[in-house]
Amino acid sequence: MILAIDQGTTGSTCVVVDADGDPVGRGYREFAQHFPHPGWVEHDAAEIWSVTRAVALEACDDGGIDPSDLVAVGITNQRETVCVWDPATGEPLHRAIVWQDRRTAGMCDRLRDAGHEPLIRERTGLVLDPYFSGTKIAWLLEQDPGLRDRAERGTAVFGTIDSWLLFKLTGEHVTDPSNASRTMLFGLDRGDWDPELCDLLGVPVRALPEVRPTIGGFGRIRPDALGGATCPVGGVAGDQQAALYGQACLDPGEGKNTYGTGSFVLLNTGMERVGGAAGPEGLLSTVAWRIGDRTVFALEAAVFATGAAVQWLRDGLGIIDSAAETEPLAESLTSNDGVYLVPAFAGLGSPHWDPYARGTIVGLTRGSTRAHLARATLEAIAFQVVDAIRAMEAAGAAPLRVLKADGGATANRWLMRFQADLLGVPVVVPAIHETTALGAAFLGGVGVGAWNQRDVTRTWREAARFEPTMSRDRAGSLHAEWTRAVERSRGWAVRD
Repeated sequence: MILAIDQGTTGSTCVVVDADGDPVGRGYREFAQHFPHPGWVEHDAAEIWSVTRAVALEACDDGGIDPSDLVAVGITNQRETVCVWDPATGEPLHRAIVWQDRRTAGMCDRLRDAGHEPLIRERTGLVLDPYFSGTKIAWLLEQDPGLRDRAERGTAVFGTIDSWLLFKLTGEHVTDPSNASRTMLFGLDRGDWDPELCDLLGVPVRALPEVRPTIGGFGRIRPDALGGATCPVGGVAGDQQAALYGQACLDPGEGKNTYGTGSFVLLNTGMERVGGAAGPEGLLSTVAWRIGDRTVFALEAAVFATGAAVQWLRDGLGIIDSAAETEPLAESLTSNDGVYLVPAFAGLGSPHWDPYARGTIVGLTRGSTRAHLARATLEAIAFQVVDAIRAMEAAGAAPLRVLKADGGATANRWLMRFQADLLGVPVVVPAIHETTALGAAFLGGVGVGAWNQRDVTRTWREAARFEPTMSRDRAGSLHAEWTRAVERSRGWAVRD
């Protein structure tokens, strides 16, 4: 039995997985969100630990096993969120600053104005944005001179959520490259903390965790930490990378999309960075995982509004009562009749990155109905995924061979068929929907030798496969019209 810890933004999920990769026990619990100022988002790190520990024990109880019978633990986590704690006492020294937090926007602007963005982009594969961890750490150090002194002396340490959980479980201050690569302090080519970037942001390297391979040794669980469990933590990865692994996208050209409120598209690009030293515009280069000295990279695209667009139909317009209604509405039409919705409610994400874009509906006629809006919304979800994947391929990634899909929207069979038609490759939905937790379990199991990578591929099972049937000319024509609609949405908001 392997315990997967999936520590998310609003709650912690733990799943016990058996030797066949099947979930046999589960627990879930939410924790508090703190918003001390507009644009600030914080978590109580101590609460995250207590909730995660309780949920892990609940999952073991639900599976009818004693924690001492676990052979491994795998961890996946919300990325970019920063914790700081005293390594002697294990007590947090500040609330965790969450990935959604925007308090360092001004710091990012100053770094950009000073000409540092190209260096950051080249070294890290990331854009200069408050989303990432580095400026959060810099902000904490700027706000508390005493904290800087402690960090330099080694009596205060920083880490992302994986590091915090690992410290509480094993007493070791460690992380993995998939999480480290989201900090804006990690050199992708160097494979470790970049001294120049750390110096630029004023972050003492000694206060950062040791970077170990994603699969391997992260220490053994202390007997008092998790109900008597003493097994190793065999694998750790950020949530999107864990989902990529959980979908068994282990070879270049294999990609996954998580259809949630927004969407995260990741494409395995193999052992070389794609898109040149500066990285492909509109996309993020990131570490997928490291096994031994072998690092696998991925391209990542963030789409801001996918499921959120369907929620808008329900809550904003009131034209549907549930998301499930969109499927028969879309099927009731033989075509979109030229109606396109661009759901740029908070701007456009990858590959456009236009914060001034706004939601747009084009092509309406007197004959347009709610069915047209429902279909246009589903089509927009698929079009945005196509834009992200085509940008990846244009940057030099191997052509997509199959898209593995997870998330709530995979229940919409019309959307999955349309996605396959636009991409021209199969779209596959897995039998086990909790792919992030399953990825953590796979990582943990491979890390202790309970499985190997062939077992991951063998254990992964599909529930549904959607083959493309639309002609390439027809798909290209629809996408061209979508592109026209996107252009009309861009730059709409007035710049400050």
